[in-house]
Amino acid sequence: MTKRVLVILSEFGYWGEELVGPLSAFDERGYDVVFATPTGKQPHALPPSMDPDYVDPPLGRSVTTPEVAKLTRDLDESGRLANPLNLSAWAPERPYTSSPDYLRRLESYHRAVAKLEAELVPYDAVLIVGGSGPIVDLANNERVHEIVLAFARAGKPVAAECYGVACLAFARDWEDRKSIIWGKRVTGHCKEYDYKDGTGFLGVPDFNMGPPPYPLEYILRDATGPEGRYIGNFGRETSVIVDFPFVTGRSTPDSFLTGQKIVEVLEGGLRRFGW
Repeated sequence: MTKRVLVILSEFGYWGEELVGPLSAFDERGYDVVFATPTGKQPHALPPSMDPDYVDPPLGRSVTTPEVAKLTRDLDESGRLANPLNLSAWAPERPYTSSPDYLRRLESYHRAVAKLEAELVPYDAVLIVGGSGPIVDLANNERVHEIVLAFARAGKPVAAECYGVACLAFARDWEDRKSIIWGKRVTGHCKEYDYKDGTGFLGVPDFNMGPPPYPLEYILRDATGPEGRYIGNFGRETSVIVDFPFVTGRSTPDSFLTGQKIVEVLEGGLRRFGW
């Protein structure tokens, strides 16, 4: 049976290789790939991720080959991403406690969660693509959290790259408020690779946030708890961690390996890698 993967993308810019890397692995295996964004708008790649001459400040070199730049540009212009699913119309959001008829709204929310879980049955895995965009509209998006929680409860792979891994740190069961990655091994954008200046987003002209608004490494260290572990692998060319059901990739250079490991989880029963 053909595998189906849900790929969640930011509307404020994704890093090209972090999509085309895994997507190449999925396409090679003939997977059915369904894209989704927070409000159903077409996602686009961040311009530096399509520029092989762009020098990544922390690494002091280009991180985009001409081949990957072309793959990203071709995908961006292909129309394949033109009609993503609208998460705001699909996944529920928990009501404010102060809402009128809160109890009725909460009951409705739980019915919507059950409906979402039923609609996710045909999907075999979910991937959250990284880049700076997820900082804005994915990391603290409760609808994204509901999807992550639903896949984890179903025992299906949950994958994320770079700043997309923040979604896993913030996805929490409402009762105990512990991160879903508590006790797990994960990787993600390490402190040494954070920009000191120049963090930008699509759709926000001339806006330079400077450094990222939060150091992802610190969040992941706290979210995994004393029995889990953040693994940055700073100084190593790649960092991909599989601690089932989670598959996490540190940053851009890990994208193709992330896709490969997702395939191995789905087809080969891989449950542990990189630690």
